[in-house]
Amino acid sequence: MTQNDEGMEENIREKVKQILTDYLQKNGHRKTPERYAILDTIYTIKGHFDIDMLYSYMAEKEKFRVSRATLYNTIVLLIDAGLVIKHQFGNTSQYERSYNNETHHHIICTMCGKVSEFEDENLKQAIVDTKVKGFHVSHYSLYIYGVCNKCMSMKRRKKT
Repeated sequence: MTQNDEGMEENIREKVKQILTDYLQKNGHRKTPERYAILDTIYTIKGHFDIDMLYSYMAEKEKFRVSRATLYNTIVLLIDAGLVIKHQFGNTSQYERSYNNETHHHIICTMCGKVSEFEDENLKQAIVDTKVKGFHVSHYSLYIYGVCNKCMSMKRRKKT
């Protein structure tokens, strides 16, 4: 990561802290160090995470212990504040940061459950150009389900 990228990431983390502060004040919630530590940790993670991963990451890398209950409760606040997005991939919930996160799409393997991100400018533009009558679109998520190449190869080998 270049010095410029690090500076940009630091600016993003400061901006999301301010958004959280405004949200907590507006909604009468306490401004606890745990909430800010969780937010800061989330904004150092690239991509998707689940609660267990976040719990481990905070304990091991950040040396900041919080209970799983605190994580779940804080995630709910962060979703409501527009700082985190929740995804339901099959039976598992995964999350990702939402502020300044480039729009992307998800492909999910129905055999192994692997989730990958991809970007397609033509697809993005088609969605942006789509007008939904009587509805103002603020954001979207796109999930495409199928079988990944690895699982397809294993499936072919089992047939022979």
